[in-house]
Amino acid sequence: MVTDIIGDFIIRIKNANLSGKESVSVYTSKLKVGIADALVRAGYVKSFSKNSTGRMLDIVLSYKSDKAPKITGVQRVSKPSRRIYQKSGDIKPFKYGFGTTIFSTPAGILSNKEAVKQKVGGEVLFKIW
Repeated sequence: MVTDIIGDFIIRIKNANLSGKESVSVYTSKLKVGIADALVRAGYVKSFSKNSTGRMLDIVLSYKSDKAPKITGVQRVSKPSRRIYQKSGDIKPFKYGFGTTIFSTPAGILSNKEAVKQKVGGEVLFKIW
């Protein structure tokens, strides 16, 4: 049994991307759909959809023009044992602007750029680059 569903989700995406897979399937939840949507908006994932049964989420991965993976690393910030929150004024660029931080906010799951634009803070879920 997996206790950290977000950690498992992002590691599955990273490993599939690094191994050159075209897509990856994971069990679905509202949180995972929100994270997948944020990753699509950030450009790390091409698209996602629920399969015919509605229990699995099929994620189509995105690659650079030279077939290099777009996702080279992920770091889980807020864990089940320790939640980390950040105000909108404290959100800084990550990896000189080339990385993205994903937040769970009252406005939904947002990237750091979207959170600053909407002026909302929240729980820092993970960093991806």
